Amino acid sequence: MNFPSGYRVIGVATLAAAIVVGTAAAWAGGGQGADPLRGKPLATGYALGTKTRDGLGKYYFGREIAHFMSHVGAPWLERPERDREERPDLVMKALNLQPGQVVADIGCGTGYFSWRFAQAVGPQGKVYGVEIQQEMLDMLAKAMAARGVTNVIGVVGTPEDPKLPEPVDLAIFIDVYHECSHPAEIIAALCRSLKPNGRIVFIEYRGEDPGVPIKPLHKMTEEQVKKEMSVQPLDYVETIKTLPRQHLIVFRKKG
Repeated sequence: MNFPSGYRVIGVATLAAAIVVGTAAAWAGGGQGADPLRGKPLATGYALGTKTRDGLGKYYFGREIAHFMSHVGAPWLERPERDREERPDLVMKALNLQPGQVVADIGCGTGYFSWRFAQAVGPQGKVYGVEIQQEMLDMLAKAMAARGVTNVIGVVGTPEDPKLPEPVDLAIFIDVYHECSHPAEIIAALCRSLKPNGRIVFIEYRGEDPGVPIKPLHKMTEEQVKKEMSVQPLDYVETIKTLPRQHLIVFRKKG
């Protein structure tokens, strides 16, 4: 695979704009108490249950995990109204990134936010755009080349591990975490990859608000995010509520 100058891909496995392989075939042969996606025992917090149209039938702390969006839906990530709906200017203000920092954009997709992070951290900083879909990474490479961005680095990881090549100051999930097929494992791996006092940030459509026009499984409540992070070595910092439809929930590595 050829990539533009300044762009490189790390890893050999396949991770995601969502971190899932949720197909009907994936469930074949999965018995109660086993994880049919990976053939391993279910970790703490997981359970199998009713599979709804938009979910996997795999639950984490009572929340059914949603199907991920494939690369075929990538144009939705660049829809013109996204600037108005998600206010990336307010996101960047809230994150307060500094020159030289290292950011992991988990499930980066086409890089809608990646290039903004790259601008904020400057030429001495780095942005790792993490995906499980090679097609998304191909689109990311083209988009960054078109913008002349050279400090966004594509990474292919696994559903359990983003395979980051170095410690990061910030790992961020933007409309992605609710689709992670292995939320406990991916967050644990990220915690190991955080620098001291490093942050994990979740931007999710507000599950508390029925007026937010997003399918229920693709929204999360603040309470649910906190519940799922309570088993990780993270301290809750704050929830920023300045965005039109989402909340931005910040955690920091313990110690």
